[in-house]
Amino acid sequence: MTIYEKLLKIQTELKAPKGQYNDYGKYKYRSCEDIFEAVKPLLDKYNLVLQTTDELVYIGERYYVKATVKLIDIEKPYVSDDSHAIMNCIHNIAYAREEETKKGMDGSQITGASSSYARKYALNGLFLIDDTKDSDSTNKGEEPTEEEAKAFIFESGKHKGKTIQELYETNKQYLQWWLDNGQSERIKQMIMLVTDLKPTVERPQEEMMLIVKLQELVNATNTDYESLKKHYGVESDMDMTKEQLDDAISTLEKRL
Repeated sequence: MTIYEKLLKIQTELKAPKGQYNDYGKYKYRSCEDIFEAVKPLLDKYNLVLQTTDELVYIGERYYVKATVKLIDIEKPYVSDDSHAIMNCIHNIAYAREEETKKGMDGSQITGASSSYARKYALNGLFLIDDTKDSDSTNKGEEPTEEEAKAFIFESGKHKGKTIQELYETNKQYLQWWLDNGQSERIKQMIMLVTDLKPTVERPQEEMMLIVKLQELVNATNTDYESLKKHYGVESDMDMTKEQLDDAISTLEKRL
């Protein structure tokens, strides 16, 4: 059985329960650890090893946690027996943006939370786990009104007792984090009703990998980053189109 056939078996057989519960939002959700526990028996059954690694990467003047999940076939760990053998594995990558600051959390906790988030979605992609029905599907009902949004008060955490408007005036970054990472779709809707904040648009993984590659080439060729941005008329490499990224990478590769 090839490693792809084994992966197909796992994708078909894996049942990862939602073992966590959010008391405030009244919904169940699945954590990274839940996926690990559910997949372990299948890894043993099909003689596979799962490895997860993290790496901090600097993209568009912000730090991201890059999580890589590798599925390795230990029955046939290499695709050939010669000196150029390549490990027989399948991998998937996901990114999570690291917040600059977050009240109630130190730097290691912020990185740890981003790592868990990135690892979970790398696992989701590898094993075809759909999280779209986790929290948002349980928050059914009518759309929140502006009056409800203005009256809403956070009931847990460091911002317990605060309204959305109060946080908008004192800690806008926390509201932005909620829009990008929060579990409750209803709270997100209320934030957008009474503020001008919008969810950050995430780029496709393929383009994120191009940005990482461009950053590596900029460093390897000692290219002036400010001149590069000026050349393409952007404020950040996150603003570059895929065509611009391809062009910049092609140009810098010639300088190696």
